[in-house]
Amino acid sequence: MAITSAFRYKIILGSGSPRRQQLLKDAGYDFKTEPINADESFPANLKAEQIALYLCEKKAAAYPGKLKEDELLITADTIVWIDDIVLNKPSGEFEAKQMLQLLSGKMHRVFTGVCITGISKKISFTDETKVWFKNLSENEIDFYIKNYKPFDKAGSYGAQDWLGLTGVEKIEGSYFNVMGLPVHRLYEEFQKL
Repeated sequence: MAITSAFRYKIILGSGSPRRQQLLKDAGYDFKTEPINADESFPANLKAEQIALYLCEKKAAAYPGKLKEDELLITADTIVWIDDIVLNKPSGEFEAKQMLQLLSGKMHRVFTGVCITGISKKISFTDETKVWFKNLSENEIDFYIKNYKPFDKAGSYGAQDWLGLTGVEKIEGSYFNVMGLPVHRLYEEFQKL
């Protein structure tokens, strides 16, 4: 039952993220995964959603293959934005702890940039979700880092794991965007193909 025109295409997910893979699978899409290793640096003048959009398009441009007429490449990048600071993936325990201390007791914004690239078309967009954390104790932060090792996650946390379950007080916007892929927007954009 093809209710979206995207089902006409062979989808390539340019990401190694298990969360993005699961979300795309749960939404009913068949796809193959081809992680793209792109440099994730960006110009210093970019802010908030501009960074996520720049990085997802940079990943699309770094795709090493040649797309065929019936293929679509999906690339994405998720950032956490708080106090005019971007939080990407932490480099280790020390940086993870700094990030979680910064997020504790505050609202931050999560932006995911998504780029859908075809042989003769390209659609890029961002989605925003606001997330409120309770005050996190040092013990909670240390426990989380030690047991969940959130080093592959923007902002050092996963909304779907222990800290998300115990520390997030409120979310405004798409929960799945915080996980790394705003599937509802992806579905909407696929309707335009």
